Amino acid sequence: MNKEKINKLICIVGMCGAGKSEVSEYLMKKKKFGYIRFGQITLDKIKEMGEAPSEKLEREIREGFRRDHGMAAFAVLNMPKIDRLLKQGDLIADGLYSWEEYLELKKRYGDFLTVLAVFAPPEIRYSRLVSRSAKHKNDPEKKYRSFTMDEAISRDQAEIENSHKAGPIAMADFTVINTGPIEKLHQQIDKIYKEIYGG
Repeated sequence: MNKEKINKLICIVGMCGAGKSEVSEYLMKKKKFGYIRFGQITLDKIKEMGEAPSEKLEREIREGFRRDHGMAAFAVLNMPKIDRLLKQGDLIADGLYSWEEYLELKKRYGDFLTVLAVFAPPEIRYSRLVSRSAKHKNDPEKKYRSFTMDEAISRDQAEIENSHKAGPIAMADFTVINTGPIEKLHQQIDKIYKEIYGG
């Protein structure tokens, strides 16, 4: 890609329930970023199959994509859309997973890529995931997923062991801690935005 014409790509990474969608929504609404969700291709496949989303089925499809396309699958499969949206402006990519995806994106976008990790400890994340079903009943795009406690723990294990998710979190350019009021999260994002863009 021609580096003179590329806009900034900010990839959001974190464990399930950490607050990735909250960070993405804030940047979209307040900072006017474009948006793509890495995992949307999994939900699109489930819709194509005529099945209902579940942690077990989603894991099978995610791991199937990686068997077919390698561990960088979600970066590779989303790159055409990323390239297209970057021509329109700066872009948030929600849900970077594997170390291999990180390396693939870094190779393609170089210094135009920023990785932002969102952290919350397991007990807070699991509580959020279990309570989401009531809070986000009308969520057709499934941005806010709800899980049972067992499903949440299983997803954590699968993402660390099978999806190599720890690498991008460890190598993130910035990390926000999402354990308090939403206003504190927004303040951290505003500070990081200024560091990225200056001013």
